[in-house]
Amino acid sequence: MPAPIRGPYRELTPAALILGVLQGVVMTAAFVYIGLKLGFGLPGSTVAAIMGFVVLRGVLGKGTLVENNLNQTIASGINTASAGVVFTLPALLLMSVQRPELGDFALGPMVLAAVAGSFMGIVVIIPLRKQFIELDRLRFPSGIAVASILKSPGEGAVKAQLLIVGSLAAAAGTVLVNLGAMPGALDLNGTFGVPTWLPLAISVSFANLGAGLLSGRGGVPFFLGGVLAWWIISPFITHLGWLPAPANAPDEAAVWAQQARTMYSEMIRPLGIGMLIGGALAGVVASYPSLKAAIRSLSSAAKTGGTGAGAEELSPKTLYFGLGGSVVALFCASLLSDPGISVGTALVMAGAGTLWLGLAGLIVAQATGATDISPLSGLALIAVTLLFAITGGNIVASILIGVTVCIASNQCADMMSDLKTGHLVGSRPRAQQVAQLAVAWIGPLVAIAVMFLLWRQGGALGGFGPQSQLCVDGAPGCLPAPQAGALQAMVESLESGKAPLDKYAAGALLGAGLSAFPIGGLGVLVGLAMYLPFDITFGYGIGCLITMGLQRRYGPAFIGDRLVPVAAGFIIGEALTNLTWAMLQMTGVVQSGGGH
Repeated sequence: MPAPIRGPYRELTPAALILGVLQGVVMTAAFVYIGLKLGFGLPGSTVAAIMGFVVLRGVLGKGTLVENNLNQTIASGINTASAGVVFTLPALLLMSVQRPELGDFALGPMVLAAVAGSFMGIVVIIPLRKQFIELDRLRFPSGIAVASILKSPGEGAVKAQLLIVGSLAAAAGTVLVNLGAMPGALDLNGTFGVPTWLPLAISVSFANLGAGLLSGRGGVPFFLGGVLAWWIISPFITHLGWLPAPANAPDEAAVWAQQARTMYSEMIRPLGIGMLIGGALAGVVASYPSLKAAIRSLSSAAKTGGTGAGAEELSPKTLYFGLGGSVVALFCASLLSDPGISVGTALVMAGAGTLWLGLAGLIVAQATGATDISPLSGLALIAVTLLFAITGGNIVASILIGVTVCIASNQCADMMSDLKTGHLVGSRPRAQQVAQLAVAWIGPLVAIAVMFLLWRQGGALGGFGPQSQLCVDGAPGCLPAPQAGALQAMVESLESGKAPLDKYAAGALLGAGLSAFPIGGLGVLVGLAMYLPFDITFGYGIGCLITMGLQRRYGPAFIGDRLVPVAAGFIIGEALTNLTWAMLQMTGVVQSGGGH
């Protein structure tokens, strides 16, 4: 047994702060890549908690349970910005392929808006801690899972070893794919008796498989969304002859390939976007009773929180100051985003953005607390649509507010999940809140820098989005950026006045209808799956099925103690290897195509 810890009880220490920042920076870089590849973010709290045991307790020999909780809170608070950035800002870069003037947007206002969103998400949600956690007793499944890890320090070393093994395996496989020694996807169309009109391809991606392994049963609706799009809707339309036969196609496979591209752009993608929006709006309606109770609790925040250094919560004055400063920063970012934005328009943008992100943050926190699934992307799409109308069609200014809303909403969910973990392990909420506010500016800076690193780098990592030439050619490193692509399609359709409103409306009705099922975020999940390439969805689904089978055979303890660290290693290993590969390409060490 380790020697007993003597002296003051360790909580928010320099060691926890430094380790949390280092882990947060690494995970932010890794999960920006994952967001561009898979279209959704992943929590980093599990990885941070495991590594916290290794460093704080194993190396330093002084770590306490709540000190590791502070390390994990800091790391996940930084990493949260990754999803907010990759869901929104890359849309401008994608549109700049055909319209270079959009790629000349001022970066300073975007960074300022992203940082403002990170702070706003924290200060908006802190007053609702008691309502959500102590009164409503929302579960926050990820928060409970991390608390269980923190309470079992004896397993920390074993889990860390499994995490490293998974990372090394993913790194080796990723290098082989980038060198061309392994295919980026296994295309089984037309083989083993599979008809050409039934897509059957599997992405050779450890990160994709790892995400499915982590999701298990909860990720099955996402997999079924891809099945609906490509195994039901697609063959149905094909056999009814609704698509014109392409000219000069040499064989049946080429005919299907051309028809599939037409079907995706004109039918499946618009339906998926509509389902994202419909699912998000249904979440607003479903959350209304809980939101009323949560908003009422704001009036009693000062009485329940107390004041002074020994208070349980940060003082309301501190929160008001933080919110006011963030709103001013958002106003400045709006005013500087485009020369055509007037002071009055910037005020309206800042006010509307703040009101919507407050509502969106409450919705995301509620959804995460109940199911661990949130309609983040759908709410961001709504925000951009509203600001597009307010600004008279200013694309840059609209997406700027979208960046703020997306980061703030995700920050709300992460902050509340971390507070749930702290509540279960005995941390002081005030210490967690101070720690997260201290590092909230780091995540947006790292996420934006990594996004630009991965933008049109050439070689095996060649850019992201359907406009990238390498994505068209099917290079293994292609990053589809599905969330940003959905935002791009929405903005371009609004701008042209030729939006496929019938398909958006049909998708919205389907998304809202699916939200009536007792599966949180079902409409959003299915809509996102319809937007992604099926080889990614299929590989993810295989991971979900593997976890379900292993859990049935070995029980949930095996999943948490053995499979989760390996799966997290798959994600970290592939992401960091590809980021390193991109930097080697920039410096000329690795040339385009994988040569040395």
